Order: sequence, then structure tokens, then C-alpha cells
Amino acid sequence: MKSVCTCLLVLSASIVTAAADTGAPARPKILFNRWQEDWSVLANPEVPRERLDNLKYIPLTSDAYLSLGANLRERFEANDAVSFGVHGSKPLEYVISRLESHADLRWNSLQAFVQLQSDFAPGKSRLTPVDQNRLDLEQAFLAYTAEIGGGTLRLRAGRQQIGFDLQRFISVRDGPNVRQSYDALWADYEHGGWRFISFYSQPVQNRDLRTFDDYSSNHLTYGGVHAEYKFSDQSSVTVILSQFKQDGAHFASVSGTELRNILDLRYAGQVDDFDWDLEWMGQSGHIGDESIKAWAMGLRSGYTISDIGWTPRLGLQIDAASGDSNGRDKTLGTFNPLFPNGYYLALAGYTGYTNFIHLKSSVAVKPVPNLTAMLAVAAQWRETTADAVYTQPNIPVPGTAGRGGSYTGTYVQTRLDWQITPHFTAAVEAVRFQVADSIRQVGGHDGTYLGVEGKIGW
Repeated sequence: MKSVCTCLLVLSASIVTAAADTGAPARPKILFNRWQEDWSVLANPEVPRERLDNLKYIPLTSDAYLSLGANLRERFEANDAVSFGVHGSKPLEYVISRLESHADLRWNSLQAFVQLQSDFAPGKSRLTPVDQNRLDLEQAFLAYTAEIGGGTLRLRAGRQQIGFDLQRFISVRDGPNVRQSYDALWADYEHGGWRFISFYSQPVQNRDLRTFDDYSSNHLTYGGVHAEYKFSDQSSVTVILSQFKQDGAHFASVSGTELRNILDLRYAGQVDDFDWDLEWMGQSGHIGDESIKAWAMGLRSGYTISDIGWTPRLGLQIDAASGDSNGRDKTLGTFNPLFPNGYYLALAGYTGYTNFIHLKSSVAVKPVPNLTAMLAVAAQWRETTADAVYTQPNIPVPGTAGRGGSYTGTYVQTRLDWQITPHFTAAVEAVRFQVADSIRQVGGHDGTYLGVEGKIGW
């Protein structure tokens, strides 16, 4: 692993450009979704060059090329209160290491993308499916793009990653070590300000008994339709109708096949220096012999003071999700956050998007254009004391259901994000969570989390 890291660091630092030409086309940026990068621009000799560009753009024919790439993410984590220390969980210090490599074949309107992953967690005593996956297929899909009726049609089939908007509920799960993939069929059509999406997926279940043993099945499915209208480049409204099905689901009051019909509404935009992202999700359906009625909402908003140094952004975040207020009324009110993104709340994992009310204020500054520093203070409560306190993603803290008050704690979060080079980024996040009596009386205690991360993309 050290040799791989050293190699990629050399690649990221060795930027060898051609003669300066202000009119030369720009190089592609390293994107979160690597399959969205188009390296055909390297066919133009005026584009600035870097080492190993002969592997970023391998021409096969006049209208086909192959591109290779890799990602490496290393993060050290220390957490002295996993699940708030309830039932004797011990402090942990460990490293999570993710190495991804991909090949991207383009031929006219066709694309074949394959990405492998190798994930390890040295020093972590208790491994979960999202911690380690020694070698497996992360993505492998065929895609087709065509211009039809004045719009753009995109089709994808195979193992792929799906994330909507801020990824509150449907995400790639980039916070943990092993990302969330979906064996899926995907179709979207974009015309003017409209975008329509239809998809069906079997979310991939990760395991590490041997190499290439991840799987999906009809025991866990998620699919639906998505419609988005953009009023402008900064403002849009989205409606999603979807269905989630999971066999063998377990909640405190009921177990069985879980079927949730979901309505998701989102309105996001920006006017001058004010931005917002508001989302509401309602869930109905059934599990076992009980019906389901659950809901959640999230608001992220901010005001950027653009006319002073460091361009501070003042942020306000409000989140809430329902819990089960009565375990004997044949109606389950516990919200299922589906496939949430840990980055949305905090990497510490102390806060799950279930049975909670969450209020966070923050300030973020940019001392230099490629460095962002953020400080936030948040408080949270249970939506109903009849249900448990939940940690990320929806794990109940033992003994808290029906016990204690609604207030669960306050935390302070700090984070630094530094884009060191176009290929190399670093981040530091720290969280200090002060628990309330509702957690302390079941044996929990205050928690401190520290994460130090470096990411390289080539």
C-alpha cells in the first residue's frame, strides 16, 4: 500500500505542462463520479500535458479511446464513544484505506466503465460490511447517450452508483470505507429545463468472505421515477416517487417484509448571496402486519458575505425525522433513511437520520481559494421519546426507547478541506458530542471523534 501511495503522490505532484497557451482547452477535472470525465480532449496537442497522459487517453480508432485511472483515500479515525459507549464499547483508533482503479472505454455514443475496489481497515477490531472489502467489483456498466427530440437520452445498465441531490437519503455512501453500489437499470432524458429519470435497482450487499463475493438480490430492491425542473442554473424543484422493499427487516415493535412507498419533494436555489436546499420525504406502506406512516425533512441554508475577506458563509441547518410514538398501535412511525450519506450530518456517526430533531448553525470561511474552514454547533432531540435514540445510519442505542427525555445532546464540529493540487486533497474533521441524561442513564458518555484524510485522484 505504501508503494501505491507513493506512486500516486508522485503522479499528482508531477504536473508537466506544454508551452503556455492561454487559448488551449482545459484538462478535465478529477470528478466525484469518475465515469463522468471525458478525456478525449487530450486528442488536442495544445492541451497541457502531465505524466502518464498516454494512459489517460489511449486512442483505439478514430472514434474510440480507452482511459485508465485510480483513486486512493486514506483516513485515520479515532473515536472514544462508539454508540456513546453503551454496553462497554471501547475507544477505537484505526485507518480506513480505499483504493479504486477503473477503465473507461468510449466509442461514439457508447461507454463501458469498470471500477474495482480494494478496502481495508487496519487496526479496527470489529469489522462491518462497510469497513473492508479486499477486492471486488465496485462498478461495471454499459451506457448509451443519444440526442433525441432536441434533448439528451442517457441509458445505463449494470453495477453503478446512484446519488440524488445532497444525498440525504439516496447516496453513494462515501463516508465509510466501502461505497454503496446498485445493480441497476437507469434511463434519463433531459430537455430544456426538464430532466426525467426512471430507475430500478437491487442495492449491492457487501461481504468479505472471499474476493468478488458482493451480491444483490430481489430481497432488497429500490426503484422509482424522478422529475426535475430547473428555473435557472441556481434554482430547481424535484419530485421523486419510489418504492423500497426489504425482506427480513427488524424494528423494535415488528419484523417482516418492509415495503415503503415514498414521496420526495425538494426545492433548492440561490438568489444573490442566499442559498437553500429544502427536502421533505413521506413514507407509507407496511411491514409484517403493521402499516407504515413516517416522514422526514431537511433544510440547509446559508448567506455568504461576498464583499469582505475570506467570504464567510453563515449557515443554518434544520432536520427532523419521525419515530414510532406507539409500539402497540399497528402503525410503524420510525423513518427509514434508506441509503444516507454520513457527510451530511457528521462523520462521527453519533447522529442518525431517524427519530430526531436537529438544529445546527455554522460559519465557513475561505482564507485562500482552495482552503475551507468550518465551525458548527448543533443540538438535537428525539421526535418522540417512545422510540430510541439512533446513531448512523439507523442503529438504535440500546435501552433508550421509552426512557428519558427528548433532549439527546449538543455537539461541536470543526472541519478543514484543502485542495492541495488538482489531484490531491486533504481534510480534517473533529466532533465533540456532549450527551444528555437520556443517553447517560443507559450507560452512555460524551464522545470525541477525529478524522484525518488524504485523497489522491489520477
